[in-house]
Amino acid sequence: MYQHETQKRVRYGETDQMGYLYYGRYADLYEIGRVEMLRSLGLAYRDMEEKERIMMPVASMEMRFVRPAKYDEMLTIRTILPQLPTKDIVFQVEVFNENRKLVNAGTVRLAFVDMTTKKTIPAPDFLLEKLTPFF
Repeated sequence: MYQHETQKRVRYGETDQMGYLYYGRYADLYEIGRVEMLRSLGLAYRDMEEKERIMMPVASMEMRFVRPAKYDEMLTIRTILPQLPTKDIVFQVEVFNENRKLVNAGTVRLAFVDMTTKKTIPAPDFLLEKLTPFF
């Protein structure tokens, strides 16, 4: 298992009329979590696309809203990779408020796509090399 945490403050423009983080913004938090997790391994989405010619489109997402996140609150995004990727990669995400109370949780599954052929491919070796020591 590999786990990573990062933080993000709720900005005014991300809130609804009640001062709560707008529900559509949670997908952004999931993206922040997985991008920063990969960065913590020394991998960048930009390099994956430009150098390796691999994209990772979202194939499915599921989330559960537990309590609202509020304007100006510092959120902690915990991203968990419970297993080594094979034909796709599944991230579990937990979002906590400043009081370490769970705000939102879910999973997001991404595929690996060769940018030249536009076909799905197995998890690339360079990613597996970085992750294998944690499993």
